[in-house]
Amino acid sequence: MIGNVGTTFTGADMSTKLKLLGVDVGSIGDAHGATPGALNYRYSNEIEGVYRRLVVSADGSKLLGAILVGDNSYYDTLLQYALNGIALPEHPESLILPDSSGMSSPSLGASALPYEATLCSCHNVTKGDICEAMNDGAVSLSDIKSMTKAATGCGGCAAMVKTVFESELEARGVQVDKSICEHFSHTRQELFHLVKVEGIQTFDELIERHGQGGGCEICKPAVASILASVWNEHVHEAKHLPLQDTNDTFMANMQKNGTYSVVPRIPGGEITPKMLIKIGEVGEKYNLYTKITGGQRIDLFGATLDELPLIWEELIAAGFETGHAYGKSLRTVKSCIGDTWCRYGVQDSMSMAIRLENRYKGMRSPHKVKMAVSGCTRECAEAQSKDIGVIATENGWNLYVCGNGGMKPRHADLFATDLDDETLIRYIDRVLMFYVYTADRLQRTSVWLENLQGGLKYLKEVVIDDSLGLAEELETRMQHIVDTYQCEWKTAINDSEKRKRFRSYVNASEPRKARIQLIEERGQLIPARMITEEEVA
Repeated sequence: MIGNVGTTFTGADMSTKLKLLGVDVGSIGDAHGATPGALNYRYSNEIEGVYRRLVVSADGSKLLGAILVGDNSYYDTLLQYALNGIALPEHPESLILPDSSGMSSPSLGASALPYEATLCSCHNVTKGDICEAMNDGAVSLSDIKSMTKAATGCGGCAAMVKTVFESELEARGVQVDKSICEHFSHTRQELFHLVKVEGIQTFDELIERHGQGGGCEICKPAVASILASVWNEHVHEAKHLPLQDTNDTFMANMQKNGTYSVVPRIPGGEITPKMLIKIGEVGEKYNLYTKITGGQRIDLFGATLDELPLIWEELIAAGFETGHAYGKSLRTVKSCIGDTWCRYGVQDSMSMAIRLENRYKGMRSPHKVKMAVSGCTRECAEAQSKDIGVIATENGWNLYVCGNGGMKPRHADLFATDLDDETLIRYIDRVLMFYVYTADRLQRTSVWLENLQGGLKYLKEVVIDDSLGLAEELETRMQHIVDTYQCEWKTAINDSEKRKRFRSYVNASEPRKARIQLIEERGQLIPARMITEEEVA
């Protein structure tokens, strides 16, 4: 049809990895061994629910295909072997056997990949394309993405592209600088360690000892988060306030029309009729747009700066606390109704969700954290899409870690099964605090785990087996956060100095809200829509 009669379609690569009913599965190339003379290697562990199969060529030199069930951590390496015809090691079975077998599983680093190795399937970008882009002047990951489109599709290749790029830089004699910014020659993890070990309590002290200059919009909020994670002081203390971004400065999320949102905490989504009525009264009094969120709480939009302390004064008097929607911290612990009401529930998921939310509500972290608790395997609370997910069983709780929704959804990994209440809390303490210790700036738990050397297995060793001897320290650090919790809004409205930050400018001739253009839609006020040039014409 296109005039190129000599071209024959030879098929497409159907390799894929996904999660079915909570189980990792992966398929690569000739997974069923249909190639004549193909040989098979199999590994099965029924206790852990893991199965792996390698299909290799008759001479054992090339990987033709693979099947993975229960653990996809081997997928990326095996895919590169299959796609690029890379010679297999002397013992191919070492690619699927656990480390305890005595054979070290060969690591297929970036330097081992041929130039023809496909890194980004979405845009058919090879390692050679990355190298050519660098030859043409690419000096950053953003340059690589702009010039090759790598990692701009599904995003699944982002980690590999970054690894190849940094490996090539090092091969060319360029030192890869992983500093947080120009003012600190340290990573976020290193800055956290310095603050913790040296007892540093202010940004000025940290930059005087270990940095240079006056700081920037990158390092200041990052250090503010570190200081909050270690010492848990109020963000409006004079020594911390200059470090905060806009949302933390006013303890509210600024909206597109310059107003702010008010988000009271509703632990586990449980709220009394009296408190529900109070939210309605506040919303009506201040003409706020009200919205029930996916996190099972109620957001109020459209508050002006000077209204914020007045609104929070009423909410706190009614028993509410700040929901920390403005901070890199715990957002919500979503829950189903559990065995309290549901005939399918096997544990009290509501009580557990409320306990978790009240325990971790004061924690500051590298990025926001979301949790959920489901009362049975029907998973109504969608726990496997959260940073921390808890699912009830007949014998206790299953713990899932490092999932998230968003632009690149990731199912959480099963971490431990049939835990009692106290063991569950202890493991969550350790996981979260180890994340706070070691994650990069603005790194979600899902990306953190994917970049953590040793992955899920290593995290289990640290948290469950205490391989680093950190368990007691991690628990102690978390308990300090719990013991020093304060509702930031309650502290602010009771402090005349902190409250001054929410005053309108003195020369205003009319209330601030009167000059904000709003329209009514579905019985509520929303920002007036901008008129486009096309509509004007």
